[in-house]
Amino acid sequence: MGHALVVTISDILARYHRLIGDETYFLTGSDENTGKILKNINGSTAEYLDNLAENFKDLYKKLDISYDQFIRTSDKEKHWPGAIAIWQKLVEAGDIYKSKYSGLYCLECETFYTEKDLIDGKCPIHDIELQKIEEENYFFRLSKYTGAIKQKIESDELKIIPTTRKNEILALLERGLEDVSFSRPIKNVPHGIPVPNDPEQVIYVWCDALVNYISALGFGTSPQPLSKGKGLETLPFGEGRVGLFNKFWPADLHVLGKDILRFHAAIWPAMLLSANLPLPKKLLVHGFITSGGKKMSKSLGNVIDPQDLITEYGTDAVRYYLARHISPFEDGDLTLEGFKEFYNAHLANGLGNLASRILTLSQKYLPAGEAGLEKCPEIPEKSDFTEYFRFYENFEINKATDYVWNEISELDKYIQETQPFKIIKTDEREGKELISTIVLRLYRIARMLNPIMPETNALLKKLIKENKSPSEPLFARKE
Repeated sequence: MGHALVVTISDILARYHRLIGDETYFLTGSDENTGKILKNINGSTAEYLDNLAENFKDLYKKLDISYDQFIRTSDKEKHWPGAIAIWQKLVEAGDIYKSKYSGLYCLECETFYTEKDLIDGKCPIHDIELQKIEEENYFFRLSKYTGAIKQKIESDELKIIPTTRKNEILALLERGLEDVSFSRPIKNVPHGIPVPNDPEQVIYVWCDALVNYISALGFGTSPQPLSKGKGLETLPFGEGRVGLFNKFWPADLHVLGKDILRFHAAIWPAMLLSANLPLPKKLLVHGFITSGGKKMSKSLGNVIDPQDLITEYGTDAVRYYLARHISPFEDGDLTLEGFKEFYNAHLANGLGNLASRILTLSQKYLPAGEAGLEKCPEIPEKSDFTEYFRFYENFEINKATDYVWNEISELDKYIQETQPFKIIKTDEREGKELISTIVLRLYRIARMLNPIMPETNALLKKLIKENKSPSEPLFARKE
């Protein structure tokens, strides 16, 4: 559900920007050079990773996620050159050194913790015992950039949303950052990108994974494919794939979960500063999805698979719930009982029932082409949707969705008050005007559903343009 949430938030925002005519590039992918990957592999590593990536893509397809690129950190042609190029820049800046390290490591987080970070001696995120690790690794001089990162976050040059997460990272910076291990011995982690000029070490997962944001855009890519021999030579910075880096970096927005805030708001900015590259402009940090007020876990039996929900209720129903009932800023709760209740109340009995009534009236009494749809251009004017669009600009997706459902409620109320289904029988002209009005208002609602529920948006607009009532319920009620 966490993966479903972050890509749905990202997709809604991407669709919004496309809707208003902004040139938009939406990147997602899979982080595959991790230690926890190794413990799950039984057989071919490449085959396992291919299946993993396909599972993600399958979920994203079912959620109607409109990404422009899916980057894999195991991709030796698209990703590895960028990770290697960044490493070399950190070396050139004098920010990489070798040292012995002893610490507590969480395999699930792929990070080292200090004693003060733990809760009851366990990982603060996963509530598991940590591994005691002693290694000789390469380190990154993260401490060197504490002041610079703090200034950029305080000034909102690197804006962190919501403010609670900004304050959280500022408190960490106030205590001071410590240098961080940036490699692992290949004998302990035989999977990942080898450190240039030291094949006994692999680049630490976060130093590797964070680079995907720019490697996907062509950073570090050579005009020629990687050599099948060494394959680890320093590759020159180039234009990349059709100049994507120059066009889309720095990113306007990273969307991430609160558990990886430290990596994105401390380590990633420090790497970019060291490499003399611009920082992303904003970080949108979402919370966790709980179930029944408790963290989802197999032991509690409260894990909910988004694919099961999609099978039972449909893609747009899942997108609707994640958009409206899970805050983009805080933790949100999801239970099967609650999902069904909201589905019936707001989709089956709400939008679905309203659309069916309006389209049936239109098909019966309005000749095709009389609804006045020429008044509704495909790319809406911001002035027509000022308040609605303002919610997106503030990343308040739940409020934007609330706004749409308020419009649905107001339209239902208008129909009850004006009763066009009765007026049409006594005054044809007035009745047609009323029906035309409610059709246009339904079309406006359909357009506002574009980022949130794209399938419903397309279907409603098609039915309105063809002046047809739906052959089956848009959202069948669940008993």
